[in-house]
Parts: sequence; structure tokens; C-alpha cells
Amino acid sequence: MSASEPRKSQRTIHSAHPAGLETKRFLIVTGKGGVGKTTVCAAEAVALANKGKRVLVCMCNAKERLSTMLGAAPIGSDVVPVAPNVWAVNMDPENALHEYGMMALRSETLFKLLFDNKYVRAFFRAVPGMQEWTMLGKAWWHTTETRADESPVYDVVVLDAPATGHGLDMLRVPKVILDVVPPGVLRRDAERAWKLFQDPKQCAVVLVTLPEEMAITETIELARAIDVELELPIGKVVVNSVLPPLFSREERKALEDTGAPVERSSPSNVVFASARARAMRERVQAESLSRLSSELPISPSFLPQLFRDAATPEAIHELARRLG
Repeated sequence: MSASEPRKSQRTIHSAHPAGLETKRFLIVTGKGGVGKTTVCAAEAVALANKGKRVLVCMCNAKERLSTMLGAAPIGSDVVPVAPNVWAVNMDPENALHEYGMMALRSETLFKLLFDNKYVRAFFRAVPGMQEWTMLGKAWWHTTETRADESPVYDVVVLDAPATGHGLDMLRVPKVILDVVPPGVLRRDAERAWKLFQDPKQCAVVLVTLPEEMAITETIELARAIDVELELPIGKVVVNSVLPPLFSREERKALEDTGAPVERSSPSNVVFASARARAMRERVQAESLSRLSSELPISPSFLPQLFRDAATPEAIHELARRLG
């Protein structure tokens, strides 16, 4: 499917540095709930690994499905290998807080004294954004890990961020910390993370959507918030579950305009009703993709509708080939 030329708007949404995602250190994958973010994370991770990159996928206290997609054991709060050159972790705020405290204090005894009590934990739960920062900060920290030869432990860290609204709230947290928190370890780390997030050579936001009106509308709004409010670089738009077109525009119109009976009393009526439903879906898809191309100056990547379970290693490897 070809994308039409984007319309000029009052404010141009900026895309990330034009090099591929394999050149980035940090990828933020987000989008409307139910569009297949985790599927795209899995496929992108495998695609990057196939290019020789060491990839870590960080999930945010999620209902874990990545292990099924990659044929691995269940993924918990510890980093584990899940595929060749791919590791994963399902972050939860409590364990992330412990790791963050240990990174800052470098002493288990001091951590327990300062952090490991019900009053401090209750305080952190009450502070807006702190639970999000413990997970976002942990994901960022993995970009700073190095091996004995000073090379990165992971070439690319992929954050499977929460869906649209919650995802935006999470990404706002470092900026809020810089605005309100006095100098110290927390502000220092937030400043380092925010600098990386805003660097188009090192970071890219990957937006995932479906070829449907509501999903495209939310994606456009999300892109504007990420670009205008947060000034983060958008590196890729992935349209998931795209149908291969069976009908031309004229054929779609003819099928939709024909006032044939809709009762399914005969085989011919069943076939016609199915064809008309497919034509309507193709029209919505074409209109949605045209609008996406006109509103966002980024050529989207398309993943096909799989007419089988997508949560299998075979399906993920097929999608990875498409993305790669």
C-alpha cells in the first residue's frame, strides 16, 4: 500500500534521526491499548537481534505474554534470556525501587535503613509518578550497564511502555522531576535519562496502531503530545493487522452500494455478505491509512493481519522479517 504525500500543517512533527532503529540505544514502544504493542516489541527485538544486536525488552508490570511469543519460560522481575541475543524483564515498582536504591546507595544495609520500611514505601506509593519513575529509570539504567571491556551489556533497550494515557504520564515523570526536585541523586539520574530520551541519535519512540479510525485518531493525538509537549523523537509508526486488499476502490464502492438481500439463506447471499463486509473494512483501512500519512510525516511500516495465532515464535519471526 502506498502512502500519500503528507499535508503541510501549522506545526511539523519531528521524526528521529533517519538512521535505522539498530543505531538507537533506547526505544519506547507505545500506542492505544489492544493494538499489539507487545507483539511489535517482540518482533522488533528479534529483528534487531538478527542484525547482531544484544536487545533487552523491559515490560512495565505487565500481564506477561512475551514469553509465549518467544517460546521462553515465564518472565519475572529478573532479567532472563528469552531468545538468541534477546533478554527480557517484567519490571514491578517494588523490585525496581530496591534496584534503584541499591544503585544509588551501593549498600544493602543503608538501603534497608532508608528504604525498606513501611513508612518510606507508603511515601513512595503516594508521590505521583514515583512508581512510574522506578520502572522508567530502571529501563534507562540498563542502557548504562557495561561489560568488562567497557562495551554495553545491551546494545538496544526496548521499553514496552503502558498504553497511551498512562504511557504519556510515565514519560512526563523525568521532566517533572527536573522541574520540582532539588539537586541530588534522583535529579541527576532524571537529567541523564531525559537527555538520552530527547536525543534523536540515541532514542526513538515507536508508535503502534491499527488501520482503524479510532486507533489512527488516537495515534495522531499521541504523536502530537510526544512531539509538542515532550519534544521526544518519533522514529517509527507501525500499523499492525493490515489486510491485503482484495478489491479495487471501484469494486468496493460497487459492493457497498448494491442493495442485495442480507439474509444468509443461500450460499450466494453468504458469499456476497462476506464480500461486502470485507469491502467495507478495506475502505475504512484505506481511509485510515490515507489520513495517517497526511497527518504524520513518517512513512509507516505495515504488519499483515495474521489469520492464525500471532503469539507464537513462528509468527513473531515472520513479523520480524517484515520489520527487518
